[in-house]
Amino acid sequence: MTADLFTPLELRGTEVPNRVMVSPMCQYSCEGRDGLPTDWHHTHLASRAVGGAGLVMTEATAVEARGRITPHDLGIWRDAHADALADVTASIRDQGSVPGIQLAHAGRKASKTRPWEGSRPLTGGDGWETVAPSAEPWPYEEGETATRRMTDDDIGDVIDAFRAAAERAHDAGFEVAEIHAAHGYLLHEFLSPVANDRDDDYGGCFEDRTRLLREVASAIREVWPDDDPLFVRISATDWLDDRDSWTVADSIRLADDLAPLGVDLIDVSAGGIHPDQSIPSTGPGYQERYARRVRQESEADIAVGAVGGITTAEQADALIRNGRGDLAIVGREHLRDPYFALHAARELDRLDADGIEVPVQYDRAF
Repeated sequence: MTADLFTPLELRGTEVPNRVMVSPMCQYSCEGRDGLPTDWHHTHLASRAVGGAGLVMTEATAVEARGRITPHDLGIWRDAHADALADVTASIRDQGSVPGIQLAHAGRKASKTRPWEGSRPLTGGDGWETVAPSAEPWPYEEGETATRRMTDDDIGDVIDAFRAAAERAHDAGFEVAEIHAAHGYLLHEFLSPVANDRDDDYGGCFEDRTRLLREVASAIREVWPDDDPLFVRISATDWLDDRDSWTVADSIRLADDLAPLGVDLIDVSAGGIHPDQSIPSTGPGYQERYARRVRQESEADIAVGAVGGITTAEQADALIRNGRGDLAIVGREHLRDPYFALHAARELDRLDADGIEVPVQYDRAF
């Protein structure tokens, strides 16, 4: 039978009850620069589980302190972070959803203010040194953050940080881990020749530029349970056609390389490596074509998630039915409507079928 939006998705020993995933969306709401979740994080994530999403993914969660985008980012570099996140994962599971965590390092895009504060480089004692594959900083319009080219020791430390973060995430009760290798952050910086001018084992040819991501995936798989899925979010294209950059063909090749390492799903996004990017369109499902190509042209047996401009039940359902992706990853629409999945089930006439149920406390509204 053809899968639809409310067909469960089996990945290893984990069943996601439907194909709706809450996209990782930074909340920039930690207090005191300590990376600990607050009531805001708990409410934000748990309410999307109440709303019926099959998989609820945290925001980009920093694997080390210098890997935060802002001082207010969620962290997983200390055991205290895992302890505090355990209540969040329990709430998500209590509502029948699967809790997932995106493990991230911001690289040269770290140490800046929150978006509503201008996303400017932090100055004085508020900021910190950023690291990247090359010493070239992110090209801000106003000023720059000093960026240091990573040494071999730095690279080893990052791999260890991702591995330790995955262990903590498991202890906290997360059942899906996603490696953030998109949007111009550290691992994407290594992938793309736009940000990587190294001439050692981590730069130059495709194999060397993808080495760090492959080593991070392998390190996480060493400690991540065999029954739990591992995702990787990528930018399928840099949207920089006029220069040597990361392309959809590269992404297809990368999917083939990641599958044998134990990666189960490629979360296909785009862009973010340089402000000169040119986005062809921002209409409905504007990035679905990249997910479709990775899914259809990869030789690996690997699932694909599509994100970007998914706003309606019909659109999300068609994505799954037509084989363009295995997960509909919904971001901004979940900010507008925490109950997107339940509303989609009602619209598609799937409520009270196949285990899709409204919480009894809300049943009178549906």
